Amino acid sequence: MSNQYKTDVEAVDALAKAYHDLSDEIGKVIIGQKQVVKSVLISLFSNGHSLLVGVPGLAKTLLVSTIAEVLDLEFKRIQFTPDLMPSDITGSEILDDKRQFKFNKGPLFANIVLADEINRTPPKTQAALLEAMQERSVTVYGDNYALPKPFFVLATQNPIEQEGTYPLPEAQLDRFMFNIPLTYPSYEEELDVVRQTTSTHVPDLKHILTGDQILYFQELVRKVPAADNVLQYAVSLANKTRPGTDRAADVVNNYISWGAGPRASQYLLLGAKCHAAISGKYSPDIEDVKVIASDILRHRIVRNYKAEAEGISEQDIISQLL
Repeated sequence: MSNQYKTDVEAVDALAKAYHDLSDEIGKVIIGQKQVVKSVLISLFSNGHSLLVGVPGLAKTLLVSTIAEVLDLEFKRIQFTPDLMPSDITGSEILDDKRQFKFNKGPLFANIVLADEINRTPPKTQAALLEAMQERSVTVYGDNYALPKPFFVLATQNPIEQEGTYPLPEAQLDRFMFNIPLTYPSYEEELDVVRQTTSTHVPDLKHILTGDQILYFQELVRKVPAADNVLQYAVSLANKTRPGTDRAADVVNNYISWGAGPRASQYLLLGAKCHAAISGKYSPDIEDVKVIASDILRHRIVRNYKAEAEGISEQDIISQLL
């Protein structure tokens, strides 16, 4: 794969083209939601995982299965429920015909895993998924099994039903590169959705990228050079979210009890590199950091009671920082 492009510049052009082809192909099934598709693809090319947050019926599952289809990758969906056990997702050892123990792989062994309603399952099972996300492998009865590459988790969370849910702790939320909010479609988009989904029309999707090509582009994104001022802006933005520190902004000292850790700085720079590359640029600038900043910081800052009392959202605080 790597010999296909003579120079890195040519390879970045190929990545930008692949991104636009993917967007167009996904757009045959998913109407609107362009920003969501863009964020999901950026996290895929950055080798990060994403959390999709939205009310039921906004095509979260359809979006993920469509992305898996146009990427020619193996896709598994896990519906998280209160009685789901870690072995239900990682796999377990079973006795075969020869009375030997054999490892039976669970649904985590796929390229794209949709963890549906991740906040519905107890912490033990959440932890098994988060270990797999971090280590790219699972441990069962002391044996370690590597997950296929590329490996990409998209988890969904329903923000309105808090009954019977186990909210993800901050440390676990930090494993997700992006927190992507899904909103209702506009009136025009909803007309198109209803028109398309209540007829016999079935879109014919083409495979755009293979797993090997994705791995190559993930490596390429890391090779994109970033100027010192962009690196400093990314790190300084993450620093500003930490209350009680030298660089903390006033709005942060007033309204935040906990800020973003160093992982935020890493993802801000990596995401900016990827955003630049898919936009046809060979190096990111500060604008690229700003474009992806909300999705990276939103789930990494914890508001204090004063912010909640005054109705100030995470997004309000991030907008002020930017």
